[in-house]
Amino acid sequence: MPVHRPLDVKGAILALVLAVLVRMAFFRFALSAMVIFAYAVTTGRRDVLLIPRGQGKAIWSLGLLCVVQVALMNVGIDRTTAAHAVIMVNSYAVHTVVFAHFLLPGDRLTARKLVGVLVAYSGVVVLFAPGFTGAGGTLVGDLIISVSALLLAERTVFIAKTVQRVDPVRLMMYQSIIGAAGLFLVSLLWDVDRPTRWTVGLLLSILYQGALIGGFNFVLNAKLLQVYQPSAMATVALSTPIWGVLIAALIGHEGVSPEILLASIMVATGIGLTTWR
Repeated sequence: MPVHRPLDVKGAILALVLAVLVRMAFFRFALSAMVIFAYAVTTGRRDVLLIPRGQGKAIWSLGLLCVVQVALMNVGIDRTTAAHAVIMVNSYAVHTVVFAHFLLPGDRLTARKLVGVLVAYSGVVVLFAPGFTGAGGTLVGDLIISVSALLLAERTVFIAKTVQRVDPVRLMMYQSIIGAAGLFLVSLLWDVDRPTRWTVGLLLSILYQGALIGGFNFVLNAKLLQVYQPSAMATVALSTPIWGVLIAALIGHEGVSPEILLASIMVATGIGLTTWR
């Protein structure tokens, strides 16, 4: 699925410089909810706010999972480098393949996929190594983002299972509504006394992440998960670690160390092996 992008870390790199990240996530999800609702109304789904009997538990579960996952991602980014964040978050594609093997019928873990998982996880170990030796000071942030990546993989598999019985537009709209409300509450605790620097670049970043990524891509991703297996759709993350590291160097002026470059290549290679068909 070439358009699937459940979250955009490269957009968050700009936010890292301009805004407090949890608050930024709230803005993004609030805008996403409005965009998805507008899409639902214009396509004749005026009952999109109504939750049919038996679907409330799945909708609330996804919304709360989204809040925890995105909050951890943004808190983690605040404690590590953008390059590390891009690599760690996009390891979700490999986690998705592993989770799908156990949770989804027909999405099996083959020998080639297993090799890819081992290669990608080895790249993550390379990225973690300096932190375990006391160098770099990014270990806490990397660990937090690793948990977020695991939750993102679980979220992807959960969506794949849920859209078989819940309208994808309704599911994604409520994910954004619950996500916005939850992240607003988290920002009140985490972002207290941390002002936002409003600039044109920040507004454009919110529009990009909220309208295009959180609105259009969330809905399209959910619809595609009705048809395709999550492991097949994870191919979008193939080149993201490498491009993310390069963008972090360009925008965030971060150095590209040998271990970061090696880790990004290993994670991208692992993703390729696990998702190639």
